[in-house]
Order: sequence, then C-alpha cells, then structure tokens
Amino acid sequence: MSPAGPAWPRLRVLQALWALLVVLLAPWRLWAIKNTQECTWQVVLNNFETVGKKDASDRFVDQEPLYTVDKVFSLLVDAPIDPDETYLGFPYYLKINYSCKGESSEALVRKGHLTGLKPVVLVTFQSPVNFHRWKIEQLQIQMEAAPFRSKERCNAEEVCLMSWYTPMPIKNGSVVMRVDVSSNGLGPFIPNKRFRVNINGFLERQRDNTLQFTVGNELFNLIPRYFVNVPSRPLWYTVDQAPVFILGGIPEEKAILLTDTNFKDFFLVELSIDSCWVGSFYCPPTSFTATIYDAIATESTLFIRQNQLIYYFTGTYTTLHESNRGSERWVRVLANECIKKLCPVHFHSNGSEYVMALTTGKHEGYVHFGTITDGRVSFELLPRQRSVCNGILVVNCSITWAVFIAGDYNLLLLVEIEDPSTRKYFQVVSYDLVSDYLVVLYTIPEFIPDARGLEFLMVLGTESYTNFPMVPKGMSYNPYNNLLFIWGNFLLQSYNSENFIYLADFPKELSIKYLVNSFYGDTAIVTETEEIWYLLEGSYQVYKLFPSKGWEVHVSLQVMQQSSLYAPNETMVTLFYEDHRLYQLVYLIDNQQGRLVKRLVPVEQLLMYQQISTDYLLERQGSHLTLSFTNFCPFTVMRLRDLPNPQIYTRQERYRAQPPRVLEPGGFHSDNSLAVYQGLVYYLLWLHSKYDKPYADPVHDPTWRWWKNKKQDQVRGEGGESVGGPSPDPPSPSPCPGTVFAPHPVPQDYYFYLASNWRSAGSVHVDMASYEKIYDLKAENELPERIFLDKGTSYRFSVFLTAGEPEPLCTVQSKVGLAVVLADPECIEAVVKEKVLVNRNSVLFWVTLSDKRFCFDQGISGHHLMKTSMLLKVVGSSGHCFQNTHQGPRMQGNLMVPVLIGCPPGKRLAFDITYTLEYNRLQNKHYFDCVHVDPEMPCFLFRDIFYPFFLIQDLVTGDSGSFQGSYVLKVVGGGPTLDTIKEYSEEDIYRFNSPLDKTGSLIWTTRNTTTTEDSAFNILSHNSLGIEWLCMENSPCHDTIPHSIFASEFFFKVLVSNRGVDKSTYCDYQLTFQLHIHGLPLSARRAFLILMVSASLIVGLVILYVISCLLSPYVVKVCNVLCWKINNIVAWESYIYSVASDTRAFSNTSGTKSGESSGGISRVVSMVAGENKTDTKETLRKKPIS
Repeated sequence: MSPAGPAWPRLRVLQALWALLVVLLAPWRLWAIKNTQECTWQVVLNNFETVGKKDASDRFVDQEPLYTVDKVFSLLVDAPIDPDETYLGFPYYLKINYSCKGESSEALVRKGHLTGLKPVVLVTFQSPVNFHRWKIEQLQIQMEAAPFRSKERCNAEEVCLMSWYTPMPIKNGSVVMRVDVSSNGLGPFIPNKRFRVNINGFLERQRDNTLQFTVGNELFNLIPRYFVNVPSRPLWYTVDQAPVFILGGIPEEKAILLTDTNFKDFFLVELSIDSCWVGSFYCPPTSFTATIYDAIATESTLFIRQNQLIYYFTGTYTTLHESNRGSERWVRVLANECIKKLCPVHFHSNGSEYVMALTTGKHEGYVHFGTITDGRVSFELLPRQRSVCNGILVVNCSITWAVFIAGDYNLLLLVEIEDPSTRKYFQVVSYDLVSDYLVVLYTIPEFIPDARGLEFLMVLGTESYTNFPMVPKGMSYNPYNNLLFIWGNFLLQSYNSENFIYLADFPKELSIKYLVNSFYGDTAIVTETEEIWYLLEGSYQVYKLFPSKGWEVHVSLQVMQQSSLYAPNETMVTLFYEDHRLYQLVYLIDNQQGRLVKRLVPVEQLLMYQQISTDYLLERQGSHLTLSFTNFCPFTVMRLRDLPNPQIYTRQERYRAQPPRVLEPGGFHSDNSLAVYQGLVYYLLWLHSKYDKPYADPVHDPTWRWWKNKKQDQVRGEGGESVGGPSPDPPSPSPCPGTVFAPHPVPQDYYFYLASNWRSAGSVHVDMASYEKIYDLKAENELPERIFLDKGTSYRFSVFLTAGEPEPLCTVQSKVGLAVVLADPECIEAVVKEKVLVNRNSVLFWVTLSDKRFCFDQGISGHHLMKTSMLLKVVGSSGHCFQNTHQGPRMQGNLMVPVLIGCPPGKRLAFDITYTLEYNRLQNKHYFDCVHVDPEMPCFLFRDIFYPFFLIQDLVTGDSGSFQGSYVLKVVGGGPTLDTIKEYSEEDIYRFNSPLDKTGSLIWTTRNTTTTEDSAFNILSHNSLGIEWLCMENSPCHDTIPHSIFASEFFFKVLVSNRGVDKSTYCDYQLTFQLHIHGLPLSARRAFLILMVSASLIVGLVILYVISCLLSPYVVKVCNVLCWKINNIVAWESYIYSVASDTRAFSNTSGTKSGESSGGISRVVSMVAGENKTDTKETLRKKPIS
C-alpha cells in the first residue's frame, strides 16, 4: 500500500501543470536567447537621390531604366567593358540593415561590417501570366551587398552610419519579386528573411515628386469603428501573381486596405467611385450601403463589388503591357446586371486570369465569366444556350458559389434549388465551357450525417442522419491534389467531385464563413464566430486553434516576452497564407491606441501545446507525483537524403553578381561605384533576355559574348570544352576561326594587376568572374518547392526514419511506415523500396516518382502544364510530429510537393551552325562561303547537299546536346535580300514543301522516305540523308536575278518543329531561323538570253577590233594632216597679231613715213604669202613620195 501523499486540490494541480507546461515548452526559446541574439534583417527601397540618407524609403513605382548610369561608365577607360555599349540602370536600390533586440542598430551594422559580414540578396522574379507575350522562366539573381557610408554629418574619423546596398532589378513580364536576405557566414548569426518587393501600378508620381494613388485618396486615420467588432473577411487574389492586395469590408465607407508588401505595411484608400446604385424592377430590393463587400486582386487589375454593381481598375504596368494601359478611373462593368457576389479564381491559365460574378434578378441561374488578359477585361454570360435551372430541369434555382477548374475548362456550381413540394436542397453541377454541357455531379444530403464517434464518414446515402439541416455556403478547390471542399455548417471533401467524405471533427453547431487554402496541404477555417480551425490535407482531423488552451499558453508566453503583437483587445481583420505559413491581420487596441499588425499564427506551437495539455499522466513515485507525457509521433528522426541537384527539376535559373571592387581603404562604395554595379547587373540580365538567337553560340552561356574578347583563358583549342556549360554533343569548333575571339585579347590578369596596384580607372575594378550564371546548385536536404517532369522522367530520393526506442525488426517495420499519395495515379507513379537498418533502429525508404508518358500532349516550353501533386506521409504522424528549429517548431511527417507535367521551362531548340558547317564540309569535300562573309550567318552553296543539325539547349542546367528526335522542316518565307523576306501563306507553304505537290513549286527535296501520317511533309532526323535544293519553276527562289557580278543569293525563313512526329518528349520545339543560300542557278530561258546577249557583245567587240586594225593607218594619216593644218593656222594668226602690234607702235612716231611703212608692210606680207604658198605646193608634191 502506497504511503499517503499530500492532498492537492484539483485547481492547484492544473495551475501547477500549466506553469510546468510553459517551462517545458520554452527551453528551445531560452536556448536561442542565451546563445544567439534575436536579430533580423531590415530592407527598404531607395532611389538614386535618397541613397545614403537616413530613414529614407520609397515605393516601387518607376519602371523605366535610367540612362544616367552610362556617364559613369565613360570614366572606366581601362576596364573590361565595351566602350561602345550603352549601359543602363534600374531606378531603385535595396538598402539593407539589421537589428538585434536590445541593441543599437547603428553600432551593430558597423560591427558587422568590421567582422566581414556582407548580406547576400537573392531576388526571385515571378513568371508572368501571359505566356503568349512573355517567356515563361523561373529566374533568380544573387547579389552581394556593397557597404556605403551615410551622407549624414559625422564626427567620426571613418564612419558613423552605414548600410549595405544592392541594385533592385526589374524584369519585363514580372511585377512580383521575392527578396531573400541571408548572411555570408561571417559576423553575427542572423536568420534568413524574405521580403515582398512588388511594383505598385496604382501609384503615380506628381510634378512635385510626391506619390498619389490613382484609385482614390489615401486616408491617414484608422478610426476604431472601421475594425472593432467588424467581421473578418477573406483575402482574394491570384496566387503568386498579384503585386497588390486589397481588402474591403470597412462598414459604411467606400474604402479599402491596399498593400504591396503582403501587409508588412499598408494604406487605407477611399475609392473614387460614384457610390450610387439605381435599382430597377428586375433587381431584388436591398438596402443601400457604401461598404465594399467583395474585393479581388489580379496581376494588374482590381475588382470590387459595392451593392449590386462591380467595378474594375487596371494599374499602370509598363513592364507587363509595354505601354500605358492603366485606367484613368474606376470602370463600371455589367451595369445593367444585378450582381450578388464575386467569386475568385485563384490560379491563372492559358495566359489569362479569371473572375466570376453571380447574378440575381433577371439573369438568375447564370454566371458572368470574366477574363483578364493584359489588363483588358471581358465578360461572357454562361451557360450560353440556357440557364442552369433549365439545364438541370428545375423551375427555381440560385447559384450560391462557383469554382473554375482550368485544367478541365470546367465550372463547378453550387446550386440551391427551391422545390414547392419539398424543402430547399443543394446540388453540385458541372458545366463544360467547351461543349456547353451541364450535368449534376452530386446532391448534397438534406441533413448532417451521424458519424457515431468516427473522425470521418463516407457519405453513401445509407448512413443515418441527425436533425441538423445541411446549409452549404461555398466551395474550395485545390488544382494540385484535386481536393474539393463544400463548406457551411459542415465540411465535405472529395477527390473526384462525386464521392464525398464527411469530416465529423468540425462541430455542426458552427457555421464556416470562409476557407483559406495554402494549396500546399494546409487549410484554415474561419467560422461566423471568428473561431479558427485547421485541417492538414491527407488526414481527417480538424483542430481548433482559436480559442483554445494552446492559444492561451501561447499568448501567455508572448505577454511574458512583452511582445507588441498581442493586446487584450483585438479584432481579426483577415487570415491568409504566405510562404506556406498562416498569418493574421489584426486590429489591436492597447492603451487606447489602435493599430493594424500582421502576425504569424503559430500552428505548430498551438498543436504542440494542445497535445501536451491533453495527453499527460500523473504517477505517484514515493511521496511525490511525477508528470509524464505521451509522444504520439512514430519516429524521432526524419531526414531527406540523396536528393538530386534541384535545378533540373525546379527549372530555376540563377545568376550571380558581386559589386565591383573599390580602391578605398575602408571598402566603402561611392555613388559612382554603385552606379557601375547597377549597370553591370542590368547588362547581365539584358544578356539573359537576348539569349534567344536561333543560331547556337559556340559556348552555351548568355555571358559568353560579354567577356569573350576579354578573358584570355576562354579561348579554347579544337575540340575543347566550352566555358559556362558542357560542350555540345558532338564537339564542334568555332564556325569562323580567328573571328569569334579578338586576335589579341587583353588578359584578365592585366586588370587584376591594375587593381592590385591601385591604378584602375575610376578607382573601380570590375572582376569578370563575378558575373556569371550558376549551373551547379546543390540540394538543401528538403524537397523542392515544385517539380517539373518531362515525358518519362523520374525524381528519386530517400527518406530516413528512426523509431523512438530500440525495437525488434518486425516491430520497427510495423511502427514506422511511409505512404505516398498521388493526386493523379493514372499520370504519375511512385515506387517505394524499404530497407530496415536494425543496428540503427531505423528504416530507409527509397522513393521514385515517375511520369507515365501518356497524360500530356506536346506543348511549348512552360505552357499549359498539368498540375498534380505527391503527398509524402509518415503513417500516424499528422498533427503529432514536430521538429524544433531556431525559428520555432516545424511540422514533420507530411510533405506535399506540387508536380507539373509537360514541357519544362528553359528548354529550346537551336540551329547547330558549328557542327552543321563541319559536317557539310566533310560530306561535300569543300565549303564555299559567300563573298561578303557574315560570321553570324554563314552561307551554304546551292548545289551542295545540305545537312542541318540542331541542339537541345537547357538554359537551366547548361546542358547542350544534339537533338536526336524527329522533326518536320518547312520553308515558311523568303526573299532575295534580308529586307525583302516575306511570309508565305499556308497554301504556299504546302506547295513549296510537300512531296505531294504537282505544281512544280518545290523548293527542296530529300531522299528520306518517311513522311507524316497524311504524307504531306517529310520527316527528318539527325540521321537523315540531307536536303537537296531544287527551286523549281513555280517556287519563289526560281530564276533569282543576281544583284552583282556574283552568283544569285536567297534567304529562306525555315521553320523546324517536332510536333506530332517526335514521341520522346512532351516539348513542342519550334525554331524559326534564316538560311542564306548562294550560287542559285538561273532559269534556262534567262540563261540562254544572257548567253545570246553576251555572245553578241563579244562578236561585236571582235568585229570592231578587226575594223580598227585595218583602218588604223589611214586614220593616223588623216589625224596627222589635220593636226598639221591646225598648227599652221594657229602660227599664222599669231604672226599677224604680232606684226599688227608693231605697226601701231611705229605709226605714233612719224606721219610722213606712214605710207612708206604701209607699202613696205604690204610688200613684206605679199612676200611672206608667196613663200607660204610655194612651201605648200612643195609639200603637196612631196607627200605621195613618202
């Protein structure tokens, strides 16, 4: 018999247990406080004018590049840059600091700089919605921050205030950017932190450089009545695409909360709408209110509903639309309709975003389906032929909710049906937008089923029911795992929209107001009484988070730590997920001061608190009681191992840039060096955007052309490996030896020598190795954010689980189990292999996820991908297993990975000009280029057989290999010059390329006999026998007239596609390039004409030559006589002129002698004339003798 112990009153026991619970749950936090400082990064946006100014910040409004950066580059006269290039810059910088609890931020930053701390910034650009305009890619750039002294007045010798700066890059097509800040590993320990830096297209800069909202006027007073005791409302937006969030629901005010930082900060904006509603006879009467009830944000457009009218406003996003398509005012749409509700579409598809408006009144039973493409909004009334009520053969019905399933192009409608003979009931109706077909999928039971103590119940219609009526309010759908929720005062879930499971843990006495889905396996539930519940997808347990005992413990701990995020009087405004974590926007009133704060909902901590508070055991040992807890987690250690390099599956392209080295003792940068940093980062991303040439470069790397003439060690020999990625297969030399690289490149060591001796121009040294593309990222022991699978590809990894206590072999196998749940098992498959490690009390599971090769048609890279998922679940771990980290506990045992099936982004087809030239020279025994050589577009001789080769270039991993699949080649355009190339019509393309053509229009032919199924076109491959150029009589290249003495030339526009003929990949590769052919023959008629003309000219020249030879002596004699006579005449006239001049001179001296002189002159002239006559006769007599 045990000795009597002290009698503890029950209340005192519970109080002691709660106090002990707080102590037991706090050690990890106490350890963190004791050993590390609680530090956090701080990031703000600065423009060029505010760099170095204290407390300066800016909003992301400007989107145009700056040209002022180029002036700084003109100072770098001896640096590895192109002096002929124009360097631009981005309009903003990121200013980075950090702070620790209880310490001065200024002193901390100086200390961090002196200990070698340098922040590393990773900017991730969100891919655009409209893939028809912009290329789909997953792009990142990693930058090291540069230290910069503050421009404030300072009395210290070196530095008082300082910060770190990096350029804030912008990419066309992207308005949402994630900024991850981490440490370089030196200095204090600072956890990584993520910031949202989005472009706000609803602000505009005024003439006085101030910012003003275009949607309305900013309100600066948060009046308590706007939030206190006001029901919370859902936050609706396009997932991962909306740069701005809006939230309505402010009572009797046409105002919204607007944020571009996910509520890190926000604005209260009064909208500039007319705020009027004119009722009509077909709209049901309702009370007028100014409240904005529904608000939805998309990539560039905002939607609101006030009363029964809806408005939209398109922001100014030149990076998206390439022009100013922003709205000048709110646009009222569907003005003649009565709109009772807006329903969001959380995911974009087919290059557009969507929103749905449910009508009442004259169009009851219809849905207005809105499409947003490039900021343009259009609505379509669905169903097209008849209403939903007529389609399901009922008289009266009303659509309560609508869900759009983009993958099936299908609408799911929650329809309330009023039958006079029975009560109201609800049905789930499917509408196919392609076939305009309606079908009833499921009829919701009239009453809530009786689960009889079970966690869940399969609703088959044969179960018993309670007296509580089912009142559905809405639906929620996750496209990754096909999970559909129907919610109201109950919760139903289904994976096929036809067979539903009732989750009995949610009390039927409550009513759900809205659901918040993370789309990564977590769902939060908000009730009409503002309670918060939590559901982990893949399980059937619903946990109550607030109010709960766990919440009380958490708040007590926060109050003990004097947290500013909690107050006695608070009201929840909304609930939303960000980066898979649940956040609240809460209005707090503390000391009669109201404020809005964003705070984390610690789901893992709350579940831990609840688990420990309910599952404990008091045991008496001797004279005292001991407290023990039950651990329901089936394992103690869970690790992911053997993960492959992530880039090939995540398709994440990453560049790396470091600031230029400054020749300053303290290492601080100046305005000029930061401007150089801007220009270099801009040029790096510009090279990336322009790396889409159809002709493949000898080196598969976008940065190769930047440094190709500067890096001496990049020049490779024949057959050498290319820099920046693996060499093409087969290896190929440069197409133009001696022209690709500079003949005398400046060695990289020369620039290093200048920097080492502090002689770099502008006191800035640009290291060429600091700007590169990264191809070898390593796995971080966690599953990637998403996985892309091409046809037949696999993803393989292992899971290591350790049981709690040493167990026999059979016990370990039965206690630790791993399940893999696939959303679409007909499309993907998973193979799990188990290996028991008895000596380590562990189990190793090898998991292989593979594509089944037949669930997706061919598509362009990154387009129309099929969404599915894999759920990795340790049996019995849901809600019971947690891992302590420096950022708090993290749930373990449930891992959901979205899987995207199709052609992954970042793959392209390129013309392998290098190997094509080499192979053609080998097969044709010669190669003749054009007279005017173009290294970017070499020529091919018409009479030679043409052997084209192509490369599959992976822009993510840097791999570049020969395309081994089949393809169809078509000439789709052409012209004798580049400027005269024209596109051919479909009919012309068929005539010029089809072997079935009978009109004599073929441009080319091949000896291959393989054709498409309709025999319309030839199918080629890398093993084909080559192409023979024909240019038949009715083809456009027939009888091309040369423009010079050289042979005729022609430029063909060639399309290469593997669609429908290549079964090895999901990728629909399409390549269009220009092919230069020279040496084209003339037609027979034109050749004969040219021959006749040429022969005539030659014969005429010969005859003329013979005649000239025969008549040349006579012509010479005549010419001599003619010349002699001309000379005599000239001499005679000169003599007459001289004699006349002498006579006039003598006439002035004597008048009496004038007659004598005249007679003498006459006699002299007569004598001279006689002598000349005699000489002429003698000459004529002597001529024949000669």
